[in-house]
Amino acid sequence: MNGTTGDVVLVNCTVTDARDTGAPGTARGSRTAGGEGRIADAAVWVRDGRIAAVGPRERILERTGGTRPLDLDGAYVTPGLINMHTHLSLSLPGKGGDTVKNMTAHELALYMADGARRTLHCGVTTVRCVAEKDHADFALRRAIESGRAVGPRIFTAGRALVCTGGHGHEGSDTLECDGVDGFRRGVRSQVKAGADLIKIMISGGIAGEHERIDTPQLFSDEMAAALQTAHAWGRKVTAHAGPAAVIAEAVELGLDCVEHGYQLTPEVAKRMAERGTSLVPTLLVTRCKEFFDELGVPEWMQCRSLGAGPRHLESYAMALDAGVDVLLGSDMPPFWDFEGTNASVRELECMSEGGLGPAGALYAATLGPARWLGADADLGTVEVGKYADLVAMDADPLAATSAFRGVRWVMKGGRVVRDDRSGWEKS
Repeated sequence: MNGTTGDVVLVNCTVTDARDTGAPGTARGSRTAGGEGRIADAAVWVRDGRIAAVGPRERILERTGGTRPLDLDGAYVTPGLINMHTHLSLSLPGKGGDTVKNMTAHELALYMADGARRTLHCGVTTVRCVAEKDHADFALRRAIESGRAVGPRIFTAGRALVCTGGHGHEGSDTLECDGVDGFRRGVRSQVKAGADLIKIMISGGIAGEHERIDTPQLFSDEMAAALQTAHAWGRKVTAHAGPAAVIAEAVELGLDCVEHGYQLTPEVAKRMAERGTSLVPTLLVTRCKEFFDELGVPEWMQCRSLGAGPRHLESYAMALDAGVDVLLGSDMPPFWDFEGTNASVRELECMSEGGLGPAGALYAATLGPARWLGADADLGTVEVGKYADLVAMDADPLAATSAFRGVRWVMKGGRVVRDDRSGWEKS
């Protein structure tokens, strides 16, 4: 079955999704599930890459006739994970990052394709790229869509927009802009290239030696120009941002999403919730010394990152208390082996442990991101008409988010891309 497509009925499984986990604004820790999105002894009929029927096994089997069954051995089945903060061409300061920076265009394409394959195999069936080098993300997306490469569905911002000398200006994954006209032109250039959303850098961050996390980097008119132009083209805008004051200003101007949010206040979090501004907290980036050591990240960056950890976690708690819509995003490569699992699952565990709980974590990794992307007609739940992007595991993800450590089977668009029972192993 591995790698095949066609008409199949998944049986001997419990289907679980986030339809009953509560909408954004539910008090932290109170999200529950067990109704419409939970079906024990279920069957899922997959035809032409989409879900044709889902429900109690006997009822579905009556409809499917001679369709071949695929027994999942009592697994829990959920939608594939959606990682909303990825960089498949990530290159941090240090020896590991220098290796990526020095790649030729051909080497970079193959490196990113390998990362995409690994990402899909770990159960992440959709990613939102938020700054990639040389527009290679668009080529990779086309290759995956045409079947020439294996990987997740890609929504991408193309190159992130920064001011001259701003956060990340050193790489080819950003575009330096200045002034109202510059940022309008920057937005339009990414839309022209095929961007699904726009990313702007509105403050300093962890990876810039020449800046601080709380360094403001865009003026109000520049932020407004980027937001107005992107929204006119039907694109949402997300912003790399750390300090509360900068975030507050951007939220009032109509920002759709905050990345990191290292230094929120209760007041700013409350306003984010009121304005519908989501947060991708990327908790791992301030608690990943093992990852930094592996890449040879310099001491100054490690100190800045790890030192920001306690305040970062406080900010996340403030967002949960305020009812901000929080979404999964690892920043680290989604597939990276980290603390006994991959970075996507470890980030989700941190979010759950930080107050979101297992049901809220399931929402933050599936239906919540699909809604932000405007793709919830196709993704995010196990419902008729949606893409058959599914993962299976032996433990109950509503009992513990760590269940995702045991993902052993992955389907994307009706094609099984991982099945541990058939001998597929991580590489």
